[in-house]
Amino acid sequence: MPGEHRYALTATWTGNRGTGTSGYRDYDRAVTLAVAGKPDVLASADTPFRGDGSRWNPEDMLLASLSECHLLSYLHACVVRGVVVTSYVDDAAGVMRQEGNGGRFESVTLHPRVTVADASMVADAIAAHDDAHEWCFIASSMAFPVHHEAEVVVG
Repeated sequence: MPGEHRYALTATWTGNRGTGTSGYRDYDRAVTLAVAGKPDVLASADTPFRGDGSRWNPEDMLLASLSECHLLSYLHACVVRGVVVTSYVDDAAGVMRQEGNGGRFESVTLHPRVTVADASMVADAIAAHDDAHEWCFIASSMAFPVHHEAEVVVG
């Protein structure tokens, strides 16, 4: 598993309304994201940036990447620690600040709610979030803090 891993996708703008980018309001922000062998993702800009709110936007996808990476790293950490997870739901939230024509994410906070099989597993289930944070490739690539505020219950 160590070593270099490569990823590729094709992003195709599908928002030409007939006059291309002749004006700021003259084109749609529709994009199709394709990865070989996977379903296409219909994407756009976020609504405040004249996008289609029914489609995924880059900010949604960044948040989703962080949330899923933590989840998958967390499940592995729990296996290593002998914790049996029976449920995991994360309500992730991010803060982005727009500055002129640019901007940046200031932070993301993950709010995982985890259910474990036995009360004796709670302490290790909580500690496994630190492992997951360290192991998540996406979080370690960010130039802003990624926090987690976890809740662990016994089910």
